[in-house]
Amino acid sequence: MPETLLVTGAAGQLGRLAVDHLATLHEGPIVAASRDPAKLADLAARGIATRRIDFEDAASLAEGFRGIDRALIVSTDAIDQPGRRAAQHLAAVEAAVKAGVKRLVYTSMPKPEPGSAVVFAPDHHATEQAIRGSGLAHTILRVSWYQENLLGSLGGILASGAWLTSAGEGRIPYVARVDAARAAAAALAADTAANETLDVTGPRAWTTAEVAALIAQVFGKPIQLVALDDAALAAQLGSLGLPPFLVAMLVSMDRNTREGGLPAVTDVVARLTGTPPRPLEAFLQDQKAAFPVAA
Repeated sequence: MPETLLVTGAAGQLGRLAVDHLATLHEGPIVAASRDPAKLADLAARGIATRRIDFEDAASLAEGFRGIDRALIVSTDAIDQPGRRAAQHLAAVEAAVKAGVKRLVYTSMPKPEPGSAVVFAPDHHATEQAIRGSGLAHTILRVSWYQENLLGSLGGILASGAWLTSAGEGRIPYVARVDAARAAAAALAADTAANETLDVTGPRAWTTAEVAALIAQVFGKPIQLVALDDAALAAQLGSLGLPPFLVAMLVSMDRNTREGGLPAVTDVVARLTGTPPRPLEAFLQDQKAAFPVAA
């Protein structure tokens, strides 16, 4: 009998892309889960089973993992309260064990071990430890920062012509979200019993200065890199009205980059999916129409 595969967080951006790709790889049953199954109506219309899974609802976890052979646990976005996301993830891992799931795939972050500067790294470290201690076969995907993360600041950078950063000369191997999703789907569909921890990256690692130069080239507007220390960057971000938890997160990510907290480039995307990852140049070219004022 074909195995039944589950994707949690299927209403989210990564989860939805993973379900779409999984449907091209797996001929057996696929279950897409969300806290709000109404958001999965289009998947249900395509014949994909849907379930309600809320990581903070034990009953929904028990029912959601019932009869599942392999599951992709997509990390949640609960980063506003320290420890909340870790508790959610650990509840999901426990439910998977109780339900008799055979294999887990988990979307982690780069180098989440103790010592990481990133404020939410402990969530991923705790989840990785729980998965390894569960006895379940597993693939942990340490996904580098998305190319799409740049969209949150790209408009402001283009409007002002300045990029405020404390990332120094650290390098980021930005990966496209769709490539991370394809890798996750491929890992879930793979017929393997191996336990693996893999770094999912784009094809090149970039310094912030190099990305700024690339943005200037693509959009035809000079970008000045403004190098700050962490305290000055926090003050500048706070002056923009960003909530304190978000300021702390953004500054910690720049510090992490400066301290070498991102991985070297790998071939994981190509190895798992059979196709190379999208270059950052192509991503930025695709954004030109969305920022016509800066073109």
